[in-house]
Amino acid sequence: MASATEHRSLLMRANRLMGANLVDANLVKLEDLEKANERLLDVMASAQPRQSTVLGILAYELKVLREEDVLQYIVDNEGIGLVDLHNYDLAEDVKKSLDLGACWATWSVPFDREEDFHFIATAYYPSPAVRTYWEKQCGGPILWYATTLENIADHLEKVEADRAAAPAAAQAKAVN
Repeated sequence: MASATEHRSLLMRANRLMGANLVDANLVKLEDLEKANERLLDVMASAQPRQSTVLGILAYELKVLREEDVLQYIVDNEGIGLVDLHNYDLAEDVKKSLDLGACWATWSVPFDREEDFHFIATAYYPSPAVRTYWEKQCGGPILWYATTLENIADHLEKVEADRAAAPAAAQAKAVN
């Protein structure tokens, strides 16, 4: 498990490169990205992982970008598919070993594995820092899927809730 400092550094790199690639793709103006980056620093200081996203700030606070346009850009230019994690249950071993801090920092979640292939859903595919991080973690081929910020956040919050409920369930089982 990485430390909070490593996650902060990863979050900063992921967001910086995500923003730069959004500008390069002409999806957002540089001045809007600069405003979003300033806001991101404020949000990070308040330790709110669900709001610590330059993409979310650009799309939902500043309203200078539509997340759907980013997804369409990824599908059209990167050739990866879309996934909806809302009804997807992680395998127990994946759920237990998942580094939630890294998932929040990269807006990505490994959700399956088939032989040597890892399946990762991400809202941050345009950020090379995100892809590099997960390539190092997985050590094998990755099948990437794009999804929304909300989809990633809901999924991570579900894993967090499941983890929080697990000790209580184990204790209740031990009592019976």
